[in-house]
Amino acid sequence: MPEDFDALRQELLSCRDCQARFGFEPHPVVRGRADAKIMQISQAPSGRVHETRLPFDDASGKKLKGEWYRVSDEVFYDEANFYLTSCGHCYPGKAPGGGDRLPPAACAKKWLRREAEAVNCRLYICIGSRAAGFFFPGEDFSGLVFGENTINGKPALVLPHPSPLNIKWFQDHPRFLAERVGEVGALVRRTLGLE
Repeated sequence: MPEDFDALRQELLSCRDCQARFGFEPHPVVRGRADAKIMQISQAPSGRVHETRLPFDDASGKKLKGEWYRVSDEVFYDEANFYLTSCGHCYPGKAPGGGDRLPPAACAKKWLRREAEAVNCRLYICIGSRAAGFFFPGEDFSGLVFGENTINGKPALVLPHPSPLNIKWFQDHPRFLAERVGEVGALVRRTLGLE
C-alpha cells in the first residue's frame, strides 16, 4: 500500500540532514499533489530556486516551460498538473571553480522511490542524467532521451537539462531540438488535457 502522501511530504519538507555538509540551512523544494498528472524529477534546485522556493524559477525553467512544454506558468505551477521534485531536494551550494555542487546521493536514496510510489501520476519526466540514472541505472542517457521508457508501469520521458551550460549535448544531438522536443511538448499537453 502506498505511503501516506501528506505525512511523506511533511517529513521531506522538515528534513535538514545536509545542514552540516552544506554550511547553511537547507530548504527542501517540492511542489504538487498526490494526484498530479505529471511527476517531474530534476537534479537539484538552483540558487535562485533556493531563494524563491519555486521550482524552475530560472532561465532553465523559462526554456522548459515556454519552449519545450509550451505551457504557461499557471499551468506548470498548478499542483494538480505537476508534482515537481528532484534528486537533491535542496540547493547544494556552489562548487569550487564554478557551477553548483552535486546533490548528495543519500537524498535521492531516502526520498525519490517513496515519492514515486506516493504520487499517482500518469507520466514521469526525468530531467538530466542524474535523475535518469536513478531510475535507469547503467543505461545510455541519449538512448533514454530518444527511447520509450516506463517507471512503475507508466510512460516516462527522459530529457536533457535545458540549462545553457548543456550546449554541447544539444550540438551533438540536433535531432532533439529538431524533432523530439515537439513530441515531448505534445505528450505533456495531452497528459494535461490541453490537446
